[in-house]
Amino acid sequence: MTFFHIVRCSFILGIAILTTSCSPGSAEKHAMPTSIPVTVAAAEQKDIPIQIRAIGNVEAYSTVSVKTRVKGELSRVYFKEGQEVKKGDLLFMIDSRPFKALLRQFEANLARGTAQMKKAEADVRRYGELLKSGVVSKQEYDQYRTNFEALRETVRADEAAAVNAKLQLGYCHIRSPINGRIGRLEVNQGNIINDIDTILVTINQTKPIYVTFFLPEQELSEVRRYMAQKSLKVEAIVPNDEMDPAAGELTFINNEVNESTGTILLKALFANEDESLWPRQFVNVVLTLTTQPGAVVIPSQAIQVGQEGQYVYVVKSDFTVESRPVVLGNRFNQETIIVKGLQPGEKVVIDGQFRLAHGSKVEIKNN
Repeated sequence: MTFFHIVRCSFILGIAILTTSCSPGSAEKHAMPTSIPVTVAAAEQKDIPIQIRAIGNVEAYSTVSVKTRVKGELSRVYFKEGQEVKKGDLLFMIDSRPFKALLRQFEANLARGTAQMKKAEADVRRYGELLKSGVVSKQEYDQYRTNFEALRETVRADEAAAVNAKLQLGYCHIRSPINGRIGRLEVNQGNIINDIDTILVTINQTKPIYVTFFLPEQELSEVRRYMAQKSLKVEAIVPNDEMDPAAGELTFINNEVNESTGTILLKALFANEDESLWPRQFVNVVLTLTTQPGAVVIPSQAIQVGQEGQYVYVVKSDFTVESRPVVLGNRFNQETIIVKGLQPGEKVVIDGQFRLAHGSKVEIKNN
């Protein structure tokens, strides 16, 4: 075969291939757009709570450091560490024998002084009659009267000493001043307490309990406005226990803003009957200000961010998507309020957006 024949055959073969690739059926097949699988959700209209979220810290309603008022041996401990106690429960016993002995001594002094005072009082009455009769002089009468008055003051001092000794004896019994939960025992039984400032144990009142948290000062006016209208609900969510938040009420707004951080301290009170909240624990705080009725909401994962701001892909009736800008409101759980840009019932793409562009054809693949 000559070179001319080879070139001629190649040219004819190329024309045949080109003719085949440009046939009407093949062109239609390659021009047909491919539908992109996506997951969609419909915009809903419902009442949504307006909330502020923060990180909070749990604080005991009250904390008492239990100390002794008298020195001596710690002879008995009546509780176990971590135990719940009631107000008035006996916690400790200080060796009371020295205080009992001192009380008996003062009571004896009081009895002796009282007897002496009564005798002196009788002498004053007797010498008063003798003074009227002229049997004794005024000087003698004054001596007996002075002796009686001195003994009377001695008796008063003995009475005070006996009362104080009885009080000191009572301090040997150390009782809980509040309802609460006992902490770690700081001084063990058998130790001698020589310093009345020694902390024996700390009691935290956990029913009720406080949660404190900070908010930016920009939120202050809104919180105060809604708090003036009604009690504001506060939820405390323990990490890893999001399904069972504790419910409380906002009770305190600090009287000044922390100028170094630009935040304000708030405090909420919780009944905490189940003790789900524990002092010094960190929790997630949700403060509910009010409820927005009839808000249009969509799943938060539908929202995209572009150069022009936030937008969503809206699926139209012909299964093409429209890139539509939206104005966002507050977020609640996994949903976001759409202030402007969507109508209830419109479908937005919540999964598969990375492959989309304005006008893309889609295929809904919701499970």
